[in-house]
Amino acid sequence: MGNEKTHTNIVVIGHVDSGKSTTTGHLIYKCGDIDKRTVEKFEKEATEMGKGSFKYAWVLDKLKTECERGITIDTSLWKFETSKYYVTIIDADCAVLIVAAGVGEFEAGISKNGQTREHALLAYTLGVKQLIVGVNKMDSTEPPYSQKRYEEIVKEVSTYIKKIGYNPDTVAFVPISGWNGDNMLEPSALDLGTGVLKPGMVVTFAPVNVTTEVKSVEMHHEALSEALPGDSVGLNVKNVSVKDVRRGNVAGDSKNDPPMEAAGFTAQVIILNHPGQISAGYAPVLDCHTAHIACKFSGDAAIVDMVPGKPMCVESFSDYPPLGRFAVRDMRQTVAVGVIKAVDKKAAGAGKVTKSAQKAQKAK
Repeated sequence: MGNEKTHTNIVVIGHVDSGKSTTTGHLIYKCGDIDKRTVEKFEKEATEMGKGSFKYAWVLDKLKTECERGITIDTSLWKFETSKYYVTIIDADCAVLIVAAGVGEFEAGISKNGQTREHALLAYTLGVKQLIVGVNKMDSTEPPYSQKRYEEIVKEVSTYIKKIGYNPDTVAFVPISGWNGDNMLEPSALDLGTGVLKPGMVVTFAPVNVTTEVKSVEMHHEALSEALPGDSVGLNVKNVSVKDVRRGNVAGDSKNDPPMEAAGFTAQVIILNHPGQISAGYAPVLDCHTAHIACKFSGDAAIVDMVPGKPMCVESFSDYPPLGRFAVRDMRQTVAVGVIKAVDKKAAGAGKVTKSAQKAQKAK
């Protein structure tokens, strides 16, 4: 892969049915990364299932159950190019918040129980500082492409995102139609946390305590000489079964501050939606990096001590920011967000060291 373009990651967020998949799929098509024949195939399949409007969304919806239900239920990883950037659609450096402009749709998303507010808050809390707001479905306003409706939405979204920390003056608002492709390119008339990862490095996966050698680093099936912080990459490792490593594991240099399982950790939390009573013993689900683990509160509700219900690997926010911030969820709501102040790490046992790792360590 050439170095003439900057690589950036983008996450697309928004209320259910706001048009996230359709907008993203159409953008990828307009950038030339899927051909017209493929889109025509998707359109035919979607029409046969009575969902003709899903042809662009199906660029992302690879799972059969998603296509049958007409919603996206899995994280999608797609690459496309602009004149200056290589862009990856995934959890990210920049967020595109899609809001639907249709009558009633915007109001449902921005309401207290809607996902527009929650997604914007989570994006800011989890470190996504660049935000673009796509005001979608402008073709469905009354009248279509209503300037008044657009300005009303910009005003209300600006007021909310300012409260959570974004500066509305630096946020781009773009009126679009994800279905028609209006105003998307031309005006209409793995996430790597810190450090550098290279082939040949010996890494340890935590909390499973497996050590192996990195044979190759890839992005979209193209080999890389190294991966930098923020890159979403794939690793080819030797002598490791898919059962050994799973989502939520953390890989790090086996000789330089290797990742370890956390016995517990101290965190500062901000309560967003009080579930009734938060006290010692409260055990909601915690989302930290890609881990999704129930953790028990054992302190008060400002600075709390937390104990993972299953093995997990976290770090203090001051040392490794991507591994030290989290969201707490309970009853399908985000209850709190927080940052990790200190970690009580479990002493690592012998663990599994693959033959390729042993050979690589001897060579050094």
